[in-house]
Amino acid sequence: MKEFLDTEVRWGILGVGNVCEVKSAPAMNLIPKSRIAAVMRRSEEKVKDYAQRHGIQKWYTDAHELINDPEVNAIYIATPPNAHEELTRLAAKAGKPVYVEKPMARTFEECEQMIESCTTGGVPLFVAYYRRALPHFVKIKQLIEAGEIGEIRTVHINLKQIVEPEIIAQLEDNWRVNPEISGGGYFFDLASHQLDLLAFFFGKITQANGFCSNQAGAYDTEDIVTGSFVFESGVLGTGNWCFTSSKTAEKDEVIIDGSKGQIRFETFGKGEFTLLKDFQEPFHYQVELPKHIQYPLIESIVHELLGTGKCPSKGESASNTNWAMDQLTKIKI
Repeated sequence: MKEFLDTEVRWGILGVGNVCEVKSAPAMNLIPKSRIAAVMRRSEEKVKDYAQRHGIQKWYTDAHELINDPEVNAIYIATPPNAHEELTRLAAKAGKPVYVEKPMARTFEECEQMIESCTTGGVPLFVAYYRRALPHFVKIKQLIEAGEIGEIRTVHINLKQIVEPEIIAQLEDNWRVNPEISGGGYFFDLASHQLDLLAFFFGKITQANGFCSNQAGAYDTEDIVTGSFVFESGVLGTGNWCFTSSKTAEKDEVIIDGSKGQIRFETFGKGEFTLLKDFQEPFHYQVELPKHIQYPLIESIVHELLGTGKCPSKGESASNTNWAMDQLTKIKI
């Protein structure tokens, strides 16, 4: 495998907000041959505080300065989606590999522009769909490929959440329900993980159709989405997402049905799933998830950049997830 960098990945992070406190960035200093060289945030007070708390020597308030820092040789974009395309273009122009938070961008078109920028710049583009690297989901993929539940017939996503009072109270600061920043509502934030994970299992999504609506009026974008989709393997899927549900109806469940059994799991729960096979006792599989949930995926990125492994989440696969979400929310009721 081609080695893109020399002997160490030296990360520069753009946007050290909440996701960088535990989920992602700390792992970069724990993985061998990987370390954080510099961080950036527009607020000088906040970026300085982050750098001091995490033992990072260099910090910036300007993205251009961090990207062009000669010590930095890889860029992690941890900003909201509206900045992803521009920052990816700048990093690629500087010849530095890009790791970008999910969803990859606000629209499929922006994703395509990001891929083009990285292709032109000759750098790889990775996306933070870290569930592709978590051990229980890797195990599910292995069971499917081994034929443990036979030929896959259908897959169904059922995600229902209530609107927390604090979400309503802080709408002005909640970029996840501002489509100009996020591309949509909680569907774009959460369903993106689910659709991408299923594409990891069954191949890219080739067809998708759906309906969306704003039923509760709690914010100014879709709060309910239903739809169907087809994977290149021929597996058929359906989804039902409601983010203004009742407490009684709350649900996070994905069901994969095969000709010989079924697999059930939560996307956002513990590291576990249940395997049900005809005429056998249910098998419950559980592992402890890493403290820094992105560790396995970031480790795979480091290995690919150093020529010793391969990352399962790239720009091409992540852009397909955006394409599917665009299709599922195209018809507004």
